[in-house]
Amino acid sequence: MARIHTHRRRGRVACRVTAFALVGILTATALPAQEAPLPSILVARQLAAVEGIAIGDEVELAGDEPAGEARRFRVIGTYEPTADPMRLGVPSRGIRMHLTDLLALTRDPATPAGTEDVDEINVALQDPADANAFIDDVNTRVVGAFATSSTGASGAGSTFVVLERFHMAIAIVTIAAATVFLLALTVMLVEERRATVGVLRLIGFSARRILLQVLIEGVLLAGTGALFGLGLAVASESLINRFFQWRYDTALIFVHVTPAVAVTSLSIAVPLGVLATVAASWALLRRGGLRLARR
Repeated sequence: MARIHTHRRRGRVACRVTAFALVGILTATALPAQEAPLPSILVARQLAAVEGIAIGDEVELAGDEPAGEARRFRVIGTYEPTADPMRLGVPSRGIRMHLTDLLALTRDPATPAGTEDVDEINVALQDPADANAFIDDVNTRVVGAFATSSTGASGAGSTFVVLERFHMAIAIVTIAAATVFLLALTVMLVEERRATVGVLRLIGFSARRILLQVLIEGVLLAGTGALFGLGLAVASESLINRFFQWRYDTALIFVHVTPAVAVTSLSIAVPLGVLATVAASWALLRRGGLRLARR
């Protein structure tokens, strides 16, 4: 009886092992039939429009090497490229993907994973005022790294520094020429009112009182003109940006009237207008009342 019982237990064990093995074989053959999900990428809006790529499409990407193996990716969305003035007029053909997918696509087969080199890393700070402290911290703690600020740096940064200085020079020359033109125009307008000023002098108005009245009038006129010009700039800001964004297919902001720009414009326009009015009127008020009233 003992031998028969033992034989039955062995038969049960053998059947169970065979059943588990059969289930494992069926599972192993069924897994390859289920394809792994494709890695996802984002495509630049301009590239998607030119190539007719839609969300959900499958694309193949390959490295620069002719013998590089192409890999399939699924497009899960589009993005608006970061506006770059240095690439104005050049349509973006960018693709964003996970770093692991990028390394697998571009890594040299002879390069072990995890030993790739990085040339540059761009870091954006929440508070730009902390740039110097961040640069000192990186240069002190990271051996072999050299951190620098993009403001005033070499390359693209220096190009925009030169452009900023060039624009400043143009602004100074423009303001100087406009001041001379405004002074000449004010002198002509004051000369037309010479008889009125002469009558005011003859009826007893002092030169100081007339000059004060001219000063108030100059402030009102200069302030009104400055506000009108500022309002015109704000109103045309959107139109200018939309036209050039459409022309160059970019999200770059070409015109932006900030509060600082508005304050600077008012602080320059109003004093210059008042100064031109007072200077032209002072030369007229130095004459006598009879001389002014006589034609």
